[in-house]
Amino acid sequence: MPTPREDGFYMPAEWGPHLRTWMMWPCRAEVWEDMARTRAAYVDVAHAVRRCEPLTMVVRPEDQAEAHDLLGSDIDLMVSPIDDSWSRDAGPCFLTDGKGNRAGACFRFNAWGGKYTPHDGDNAVAGAILEAAGVPAYHSDLVAEGGGISVDGQGTILTTETCFPNANRNPDWSRGAIEAELKEMLGGEKVIWLPGSHLELETNGHVDGIAQFVAPGIALVESPGAGGHEEDRIIAANNAALEGQRDAKGAPIRMVHLPYAPPEDVAMGERFCTSYVNSYLCNGAVIMPKYGLRQDEVVAEIFADLFPDREVIGVDVSSIAVGGGGIHCITQQEPAP
Repeated sequence: MPTPREDGFYMPAEWGPHLRTWMMWPCRAEVWEDMARTRAAYVDVAHAVRRCEPLTMVVRPEDQAEAHDLLGSDIDLMVSPIDDSWSRDAGPCFLTDGKGNRAGACFRFNAWGGKYTPHDGDNAVAGAILEAAGVPAYHSDLVAEGGGISVDGQGTILTTETCFPNANRNPDWSRGAIEAELKEMLGGEKVIWLPGSHLELETNGHVDGIAQFVAPGIALVESPGAGGHEEDRIIAANNAALEGQRDAKGAPIRMVHLPYAPPEDVAMGERFCTSYVNSYLCNGAVIMPKYGLRQDEVVAEIFADLFPDREVIGVDVSSIAVGGGGIHCITQQEPAP
């Protein structure tokens, strides 16, 4: 069977025009300290995105009524027996061929190396979303999550050493085989490997908390703090690996540095996501996390300068970050044809 790449499909850049955004309603009790607060935060993110484009929330049958009451009539609902709420990771990677045709890539999902069970519902949700969207699906045997990659829509893929090659996902795959599969499924020409993070145990160092393409030849990255913590050294190592890299077209990649929200400044659990890089580009806006820190305003100014044609919308993510992710982790774009 042909691969997406062989059929002319590729994953377009996030900053391109969207048809809609997909999210998944929080429902795994052991992940969330306060489910009501987390759902309220998801509502805030959903309405921030809805200001810019349509949004569909995937909900379990038993949560449909409450989700409708909290979200309101301007958010579409799709009922599916999901296990949790991370559409970036469990959902499909939408593809286009540049000729008006669309498709989707479905990777296997094992809940970040089997950290949570059951996860059969989430493993099936990518196909369910593509069916609802009316686009064909390509299925891969690779265990992978959307938060583990960032693409520029021009053939370049960013990912990390600590994630997909991890034995908890793909023990029988070499790094070369993983790289080849990512190229075939996402229509890529070049994969750039960053070290990732051995400290980030929830996702094993997803790249969307480390570095993200936000424009051709431009990637958001974190700046290491001055405390000399192990986390600072990890950030510096990832930046060093990206320094001097060129994209699939041969153009140099420029890094835009965002401040790091240091752990000591945030009331956090062991999973708490503190990355400003974990923001989301939707039609006409950038949705960024707020932690109640002075860095919030600094990042908002950086985004305003970087995206003069986009509105900068900040959303408090404290009740989302406790689950191990941020705004980018809970959203998945469906590109326009």
